[in-house]
Amino acid sequence: MSGVAVHHVVEGPAGGAPVVLSGSLGSDLRMWEPQARALTAAGYRVVRYDHRGHGDSPVPPGPYTLGDLGADVIALLDRLNVETAHMVGLSLGGMVGMWLGEHAPQRIRTLSLCCTSAALGPAQSWAERAATVRAQGMRAITEAVVRRWFTPAWRAAHPDRIRWFEDMVAATPARGYAACCTAIQHMDIAGRLPDITAPTLVMSGAEDPATPPEHGRRIAAGIAGARFEIVSPGAHLATAESADAVSDLILGHLKENS
Repeated sequence: MSGVAVHHVVEGPAGGAPVVLSGSLGSDLRMWEPQARALTAAGYRVVRYDHRGHGDSPVPPGPYTLGDLGADVIALLDRLNVETAHMVGLSLGGMVGMWLGEHAPQRIRTLSLCCTSAALGPAQSWAERAATVRAQGMRAITEAVVRRWFTPAWRAAHPDRIRWFEDMVAATPARGYAACCTAIQHMDIAGRLPDITAPTLVMSGAEDPATPPEHGRRIAAGIAGARFEIVSPGAHLATAESADAVSDLILGHLKENS
């Protein structure tokens, strides 16, 4: 298993503790702008990146596994000469974070997991979504994806931002998106949650239809000492809808475990 050279940006003071931000399926590294501002202002060295098959990262032939996506993060840390980092992940990024906590614990200082799941079925739905984008392109699912990302009230109040996020999803390479759907379809991380030793914060959006709070509760119950928090308002991209609350929770977790 070897990682590809994913697109990334590094921000913040050179001497700051490194924090890796890993995004959702269908997003790119811009989704983390509020948290990047908060973390760099607090003195952290922030690394944002695009998953393989997303944004400006390469799109190698699929299908992908969580192991492939985790290997990309390890390769990125190696390229940056970072021995250990705080890992923050939302949705697919949280799944990658859990995989790293299970398979490469020596590289992870802490885990902050937002709006994610360790077992997100049914598997057939992911196969069908992958088939849809391969056949019809990303525009076939863009509106439905962004609808799940935000509460109705936030969508109504921020039409310009909704269009911005829809353009982000639509710009995702269909082949890369479909290959990452397969990684979720076949992921196997729930059974090894007790192996995770990194101090872990789990956050769920109160109104998240994709990974409801019970998914976060199950993750927190499986990891010794994990802390669980519910963010409201918040659907699947609580990092945008309740940006300050999520940033404050992450910062508190990092400071408690520095």
